[in-house]
Amino acid sequence: MFIEPYLTGKKKGWMEVICGCMFSGKTEELIRRLKRVQIAGQKAEIFKPAIDTRYDPLDIVSHDASRIRSTPVDNYYNILLLASECDVVGIDEAQFFDEGIVEVLELLMLRGIRVIVAGLDMDYTGKPFGPVPALLARAEYITKLHAICVRCGDIANYSYRIAKIDDQVLLGEKDVYEPRCRSCFYEGNKP
Repeated sequence: MFIEPYLTGKKKGWMEVICGCMFSGKTEELIRRLKRVQIAGQKAEIFKPAIDTRYDPLDIVSHDASRIRSTPVDNYYNILLLASECDVVGIDEAQFFDEGIVEVLELLMLRGIRVIVAGLDMDYTGKPFGPVPALLARAEYITKLHAICVRCGDIANYSYRIAKIDDQVLLGEKDVYEPRCRSCFYEGNKP
């Protein structure tokens, strides 16, 4: 990675990662932080993977219908071009990008840009999901959010897939996923 042109010497960039299971409020927290950035008059560019069209083709929308305008991208290198003149970059659903997003975000931080990322840290099998673990390793600030287990009411940090489809990426809502605690997650996955 050739980084010298990105070292600005002015302000310092950093990364905040918001992670957790489905229905834990990751997108809602991302939107809250980005709206504070806008209120402060800072220039923000907000991105989401083009694959995520669940609520809106352009906006990032949380399960509780909070929303903020974003730019869908199918190639994370476009983020470097589109975010060249901003103070803050926000990214939702980071797990849908591949490992190359890590280098792109590193370059943005070297430019002095604050990066706020939200994404699932585990897939429906309970395994680390996409580039999120690598982003967690590089983040200055990490917020792990939890939902409530729909089976027992305990703290939930697993996304249990109700649908019997084995693809790692399956967009869905409450008809496809439910938040579960560790015990209820493993109970549901017994052969």
